[in-house]
Parts: sequence; C-alpha cells; structure tokens
Amino acid sequence: MGRAACGTCASANSAAWQVVHLHSTQKVPKEGKECPGSPAHSSCGHGDGPRVSSCYSCLVCLLTCGLYFCNPHSQNISSKLTHDTVEHVRYRILEHFHTSTEDYSVIFTAGSTAALKLVAEAFPWVSPGPESNGSRFCYLIDSHTSVVGMRKVTTAMNVTSIPVRPEDVRAAETRGTAASDPDCQLPHLFCYPAQSNFSGTRYPLSWIGEVKAGRMCPMSVPGKWFVLLDAASYVSTSPLDLSVHQADFVPLSFYKIFGFPTGLGALLVNNRVAPLLRKTYFGGGTAAAYLAGEDFYIPRQSVAERFEDGTISFLDVIALKHGFDALERLTGGMENIKQHTFTLAQYTYTALCALRYPNGAPVVRIYSDSEFSSPEVQGPVINFNVLDHSGNIIGYSQVDKMASLYNIHVRTGCFCNTGACQKHLGISDEMVRKHLEAGHVCGDDVDLIDGHPTGSVRISFGYMSTLEDAQAFLRFIIAMQLHQCDGQPLPPTTPGEVGAPSESEAQDAVPATVDRCSSSPWEDAPTDSGVSNDLPTTVAAVGLHPPLPMATRTQQIPSEKAAGVLDGGLGPRVITNLYLYPIKSCAAFEVTKWPIGSQGLLYDRSWMVVNHNGVCLSQKQEPRLCLIQPFIDLPQKIMVIKAKGMEPIAVPLEENGERTQICQSKVCADRVNTYNCGEKISSWLSRFFGHPCQLLKQSSNFQRSAKKRVKDQSAGSTATLSLVNEAQYLLINRPSVLELQQQLNASDANGKEELFPMKELISRFRANIITSGTSAFEEETWDEISVGSLRFQVLGPCHRCQMICINQQTGQRNQNVFQKLSESRARKVNFGVYLTHTSLDFSSPAFLSVGSQVLPVLKENTEHHELPASTEHQDVIS
Repeated sequence: MGRAACGTCASANSAAWQVVHLHSTQKVPKEGKECPGSPAHSSCGHGDGPRVSSCYSCLVCLLTCGLYFCNPHSQNISSKLTHDTVEHVRYRILEHFHTSTEDYSVIFTAGSTAALKLVAEAFPWVSPGPESNGSRFCYLIDSHTSVVGMRKVTTAMNVTSIPVRPEDVRAAETRGTAASDPDCQLPHLFCYPAQSNFSGTRYPLSWIGEVKAGRMCPMSVPGKWFVLLDAASYVSTSPLDLSVHQADFVPLSFYKIFGFPTGLGALLVNNRVAPLLRKTYFGGGTAAAYLAGEDFYIPRQSVAERFEDGTISFLDVIALKHGFDALERLTGGMENIKQHTFTLAQYTYTALCALRYPNGAPVVRIYSDSEFSSPEVQGPVINFNVLDHSGNIIGYSQVDKMASLYNIHVRTGCFCNTGACQKHLGISDEMVRKHLEAGHVCGDDVDLIDGHPTGSVRISFGYMSTLEDAQAFLRFIIAMQLHQCDGQPLPPTTPGEVGAPSESEAQDAVPATVDRCSSSPWEDAPTDSGVSNDLPTTVAAVGLHPPLPMATRTQQIPSEKAAGVLDGGLGPRVITNLYLYPIKSCAAFEVTKWPIGSQGLLYDRSWMVVNHNGVCLSQKQEPRLCLIQPFIDLPQKIMVIKAKGMEPIAVPLEENGERTQICQSKVCADRVNTYNCGEKISSWLSRFFGHPCQLLKQSSNFQRSAKKRVKDQSAGSTATLSLVNEAQYLLINRPSVLELQQQLNASDANGKEELFPMKELISRFRANIITSGTSAFEEETWDEISVGSLRFQVLGPCHRCQMICINQQTGQRNQNVFQKLSESRARKVNFGVYLTHTSLDFSSPAFLSVGSQVLPVLKENTEHHELPASTEHQDVIS
C-alpha cells in the first residue's frame, strides 16, 4: 500500500507533490473531521462503502480524498482504482502532446535514459549478411550521452553506428537526398535532439517528416528510416505537437518539466511502429502466460503492458496529472512558457554580449549556433565561459564557486554532451584522451588543462524564472569581473526594446527562478552572533589537570611575539599558532602544545555534525557551524561544546565499546565507520540549528587511507586520515596572509574600506599550523619540513572553496576574500599546503609546539623567481 497525492485540498503551488491523507487502520481523520471512509461519516452519503484493507471507504471517497493506491497487477478495488488512474494519466500525457491513444502508446520508464535504452534493445536491427549490409544507427553529434550510448547495443549486434554533423543533415535537406531503392524495407534509425542540452540550439522538427518520407536521409543507404526525437530538454519549455511531427519514438523526462518526480520518464511509441519492436527479457506484469519448466511465453497485447517490466512507480505516475493541471493553471499553457522563457534568455544574452572590459575585450564567450533571434531556433539556454581582460578563459569551477556566493547555482562541465562540447570549445579527440591521462573525468572540477577549458558554464530559464533572476545573474557577472556592484547599468527593459520583456509580460510573468536559491543561508544569521567573549580560544594541552574553567582559560602564548617576525621580514621560520578542529566545520580550538596521533593532531576532525539523512554538514550548507566552540580536556577525557545562548554540554572523547553501535557514513566520497554520540548532544545541536542534527565520531578502530601517497612510502603503508578532506595537516604562512590582507584592505572604487584583521583572516583558512616565513607563498616551494625530530611531507597546495568567505567569528560572508584571492593567484585559488607526517615513531609521545623552528627543504629545481607572490608586495614582505 502507498500514500496518494490528494488533489482536492493541496495548495495550488504544490498540489502535485503533497503526500497527504494516509488512511490506516487507525482511520486518520482529515483536517479534524471524521475519516470520510469510516462508517460514521455522512458527508458524501457513502458510509457503508466497501472495505479496503482495514479502512472503511467507498470508491467516491477514494477518488476525492486519495486514500489507497496499490500494485495495479491485481483485481481488488484499490488495484483497479490504481490501474484506471494510471491509464487516465496516459491519456493526459498524450493530450499534452496533442495526440491520443489511437496514434501513440505511453511506456513508463525510469527516465529518458531508460527510454533510450529500451529503443536500442527493442529496435528491429538487422545485422549484415549475404543479402544486405545491415541496419544503420545514425545520431547527431550534438546528442546527449544517453543517445550516443545506444551504439554499444548496436555494436554488439554488428550494426554500424554513424555520428552525423548538423551541417551534414542540413546539406542533405537542401539536396533532397533519397535512398536509392525506395522498396527496400531494411530498418535504420536516426536520432536527434529537438533541443541541444548543451547550447539550447533547436533543430527543425520538420526533419521528422522529411526523413520518414525518404525525401531526406542522414546517409545514402537503401532502406526505411525511423526517427527518434530526443525531446527531454525541448518539452520542458515548449509545446510539442505530435499530430504534426509524428516521430516514431519520443523519450521524455518528467522532472525536467515539473521538477518532480525524479526517476520517472516515458517513451512515446508510434503505434504503427510498435509491432516491430522485439522483446527479450520479460518481467512481472508483462506476460499473458508462461511456463516455468519450458520456454513458453506469451506477452500481453498492449505495448505498455509488454514493456513495463515489474510494478511501475504508480504513485509518481498519478502525481503527473496534478503536475500537468497545475502547469496549465499557473501558466496558461506551454506556448506562454515558450515565449516567457525565450524572452528572458534573449534579454540575458543581449546583456552578456554587451559587457566589455575597459580595454574593449568581451567579458564572456557565448557558445551558440544562433543569435537568439527566435524561439524556433533557440531555447532558453545560455552556454558560456567567462574571460579575463586579456581574453583568457576563467575555469568553470571558479565561476561556479563565485556564483554560489551570490546564491546562484549554475551547471558546469560538458553537460553529458561531449560532441557539442568538443565542437564549441575546440577540443580534439586527442585532447580528450590527454585530458583523461591528466586525471580529468566527466563531472569533476578540473576546468583548465594547459590553459584550455575542459568545459563551460550553463544557465537555463524555466517557467518559474523572472526578470529579477536574470538581472541578479547579470549583476553577479558584473561584480565578479568588472568589480562594480552598482556602477555598471543593466540593459534597459522598457517595453518594445530588443531583448527586454514587455511591461505586460513583466506583470503577467509566471513566478519562477534561474538556477538560483531563494535566499542565502548567511543572510539569516544575525550580525552580532559572534562567539561571546567568555569563550576562550587558546589552551595548552600540557597541564590540563585543573578544573575545566581554569583549564580552558585564555593564556598568553608565544604567537603574540612570533607575529612580530613578519615585520622584521628575515626572522626564523617558526610555528606561531596551532589549531585543531575537533568537530568538522566547527570553530577552532587553539593550543600552544598538542600531541600528535596517527591521523594528525590528536582529535583533529574526529567528530562531524550530520543532518537527519546522515549527510555530513559543512559551513557551505550551514555557516552557523563556526559558532559552535569545542574544547578538549585530555585529563578528564571529555570535549565540552559551547555556543552562544546554549548551556555547555560535555561529550566523552572515546566510545564505550560495549554499547557503541557502528554506522557507516561518507566524507569526501570516502566510506567511514562512525558512531552516534548520543541523544543529548543530538537534541542540543537540533535546538541550536532549528532542525534535526546528530553528532557522529569516527570509530577509533577504523582506518581511512589517504588518497595521496607520500614520497618513498612503501605499498600498503599509506597515511591514515580522520574526517579531514584531503590530508593530515594544513599549513599556512603569515606573509602569504599579509599579502592578501593588504590587497583586501585597499579601498575599492567607491572609496569604501573594509578592514580584515590578521587573526580573523587567518581563521578563515582553517589551518592547523601557522608559520612565520620570510616571503609570501614560499611554502608552495617546499618539498618537506622538519620541526624538531618530526618530519612532514608537503603533498601540494590546498585548492580553496567558498568557505573562506565566511567570517569564523560571526558566520557572515564576504565575497571579496575569494574574489581577491582568485585574482591575485591567477584564477587558481590555492592557499596553504597539505602535510602528512613521515616515519613517525609512536614508541614515545610526540608533540607540536608554538615557537618551534620550521626547517623546510625546497623542491628540486625551485628558484626564487618562481614564487607566485605578486611583485607589488614582495618588497613589503621581504
């Protein structure tokens, strides 16, 4: 049994997705009233309705209140109701595409990819033989990965797959190429997208009729061509009339239309083609009869019943009706959505093209096959890369991180369309192979290799998008590249101007968004919500035996004196500060001397806060994590956690082995064994954040291996990690921070100045070891360092994310930190280096202490002029 969406009482904006009125054996009342299916109710006059499971209900109540839907492969009342409702949804889908069951059948699938796979496996391919050269599978180069992947199925059948370029198809359209033998019925399949998911280019729907009629062929071979129209991207914002453009196969994805349900798609099959489809596997619900003991199987008659193996996702299917109804009610139809979204895209395209640097260079490079002249040739998609003033491409990963600081979520990479990506970005086949060898795979953040982009940035508009969304995006680009918040005027939007929504459109525009979050989580954090003054920040680990208040009292440490080294310039390299972060993404715990464990500083990132789904939280999702201050008392073996407005709470440092229940979690794609620290701390965290949270600790007997291998390390002896992201330690150098501070504290174009104190700026980078070096970014030239008898291998630079924009004392953010660092470091936001200890002997305790001298060993062939610090500030630091 399952819950059903009730279309009667759900709100207009979310009727399709609200799951309401679960009627159980307890007869759950509806809105304070008697359950209408109970014998006592009289609102509909059907108090003596038939019994369904343990709830008395009648068919009328089932239809109006959405009581029970269940597996349609049965004959009980609920099953029949489910079957009939699903069939009604099929009618509604076909109605949306201006056709009916007379011409098309709807096969529900797990998504558009599953629909494409179904066609690849069921199409009547003919392998080459003595009498023919076999079938051909042709697909447009500008196709989704799921279309290109069909060739693996055809290759297994020895069927030739041929990619064709759009210009070749257009040339065939002009020539009117026809097959040499019109009587030959050898089946071929041509696949193309109605709209490119990469650039938004819209290809002519007229190709369908031309190819099927034989007046235009992707290639000159005898036979009969069938057409698969990949409509997944197109139908999200445009009407598709299948009574005019009668493609043989149309794969769909419903979440692209409504945003829900995910994991549900459909294949619309032209009924004239359906009898040709072949089926091998058969699952539950598809057989009219079969024998278990011998090869006897008779499929069901209808196309849908033959190909929908097992129980379909009937609750999601039923929700589709509410989605179509709500879409029609809110927007007035797909034609309105088409015009609305294109107008927004045209306006944004025009504005982006107009953005220039003072030297006249363009700010963006747009990848498009059209000039956004008409929605017939261009969808509401803009694909681009951002350029610097010299015309160099700024990697999409950097743009993505900056966009998130403005509450804008963009899509980056190649968007599962390698063909279009190669074409527009000029990436050769050989370059794709070299990029793979360099470690780049689809979907990662390796955005530039040898200065060449591996992908781009994409924004798209939906029926919920508004003019304000488009302007917010434009302001972000202006602020990021032209360093103006309000100085750069946006294009005019008065009625009648090219690219501007008319006044009536602005008033009547359907509500919506661009790929942008509604509001920043940081905007809700109070500006005066810093950690209170009574929370100490510095503790010495040795001699922590006094009572807790005394043990956690702030102490004067050598860092105050060591900080003066950077003024002298050429003083010795020493450790000026030591920090550990017991709870991942929470506040730092500063110490003057601290023991080293097998995973780094003892108890560094040993705990993490997770949400109700068990997903690890970071400051990127929950910036208030920085307001939670942990303190570790080694002698008492407890961690005390404090936060403003909350009573302190203590957590044991180690688990009780007898009562501990181990669970599995994930950190940075690694599986880790953890245990729950108890209901008390969970309730404490949940009250602080206002939503369910739990505190988990990494199990002490679990070994998480580091991905980066230490030099000269033997196989099988990799370093082990706590819940850190990359490595055991993170080191930053004070002169590097000073250079950034000087850049940030410089007045902006409007004369406004915002000061960044050194200690506050250091806290943003959340490092374990702070050193006083002799020059900015010299740490990036180190191969290893020694601190007393301890040796550490430098694993490489730390590539920063937008978390450095968060003030660790208030939870507030400032985009300038990330942006300025990006500019000064040649767009690669590296700051600090990762370390791991080597040849550590645990036979005696090992400690790190503030004031200890740091002795670096330079990398081979490292010269001073290779230091990345800017020449403008080099003299100041040296």
